[in-house]
Amino acid sequence: MSMKKQYLKGKKVCKVTFRVPGKAAMGAKTVNLAGDFNHWSVTDSPMKRLKNGDFTIALNLKAGKEYQFRYLVDEKVWENDWEADKYVRSEYGNCENSVVVV
Repeated sequence: MSMKKQYLKGKKVCKVTFRVPGKAAMGAKTVNLAGDFNHWSVTDSPMKRLKNGDFTIALNLKAGKEYQFRYLVDEKVWENDWEADKYVRSEYGNCENSVVVV
């Protein structure tokens, strides 16, 4: 799992591309991205499955902020990003959330 950041010239926006490798998705049919940027909706940000089995999505996020997020695999398993900028304790359950800093 990884994130690629691209700051857009002249704008206070960062395009972040989130990627879940096929082997990390363990044969998943769907992966959704949920986080602060979409009010933790489990349906608003479905990731696109590529031919090689990877899942990806690109979002424009306001720069100068931190966003907590997690991946929801097949609508039942929550996963963190292995290469997140940092992790913070979730206020729900005994787990951590991934954080992207832009």
